[in-house]
Amino acid sequence: MTTEPNAATDLWALLTNPVWPTAVLWVLLLLSGAIAFSAWQRQPYQRTPRAVGIWLLRLTMGAMWWQQSLWKIPPNYDGLLYWMKQVVAHAAVPLQAYLYDRLMVPNIAVFGPLIYALEVLIGVSLMLGVLTRIASLMGLLMALNLWFGLYSAPGEWPWTYGYLIVIQALFLIDPPGRCLGLDSRYSIV
Repeated sequence: MTTEPNAATDLWALLTNPVWPTAVLWVLLLLSGAIAFSAWQRQPYQRTPRAVGIWLLRLTMGAMWWQQSLWKIPPNYDGLLYWMKQVVAHAAVPLQAYLYDRLMVPNIAVFGPLIYALEVLIGVSLMLGVLTRIASLMGLLMALNLWFGLYSAPGEWPWTYGYLIVIQALFLIDPPGRCLGLDSRYSIV
């Protein structure tokens, strides 16, 4: 008997899959907890429900970016190519479709690793709470790219990307790394 995937089974699979990215994820989660605990101990103003809530939201968003990078690990670009071709076919802005068709898809060996690295960077930044304003700007730009590129793609709900835009914009305005993250220790952007 097969059960439909749900948030609990997806989370369990992410945390128990016996491959190297799972081990790295566990290290990042433990580091995030250690950083949060250290900030909690060192800075009394961090001992608030708000700080804990923002840390958990930041950690969740970072883990989302991390998980979404996993199907783009070089040199496997089949899924990425599929979605790039969806942008070519359904972009709301013709220039975006043209650039994907003429520049990005033919040069997937260049753009694939860049996209993967950028998503990993955003995920790690948010999980550890370091340089979160910069990472949030990168996440916002990537979300805008997805929103415009896949707005009318079949089976896609454009507000999925709209909500990602809102979250990344909120993180850009109020950097979440200042709550129980490395940004709080060094007062980084």
